Amino acid sequence: MPAFERHVFVCHNTRPADAPRPSCTTDGKSELHTHLQQLTREAGLAGKVRINKSGCLDQCEHGPTVVVYPEAVWYGGVSCEDAVEIVTEHLIAGRPVERLRIADECLNTKSCPHRS
Repeated sequence: MPAFERHVFVCHNTRPADAPRPSCTTDGKSELHTHLQQLTREAGLAGKVRINKSGCLDQCEHGPTVVVYPEAVWYGGVSCEDAVEIVTEHLIAGRPVERLRIADECLNTKSCPHRS
């Protein structure tokens, strides 16, 4: 089997309601993950794009979080409605969805203005 063209990770982390940082999924079901898988199959991308659940991606304040490799494009605040745009624009057309991107200065830093 050839390597995937893209690998998509969807944060599936769940925390208690009183945790100091938010969760990307509150119910543990990760409807976003399921919806991205379905849309990817419907688009004929099976075998080309892999959609995986991930543990915490450490972007909790930007959640729900999705990251697409090999481009290393990080998306935040992703809803099921946004999934269609990610599949059609990024996974099919190769154009990242700029309105959903997490700012570079917010990645891998403790000083992001979104962190409490």
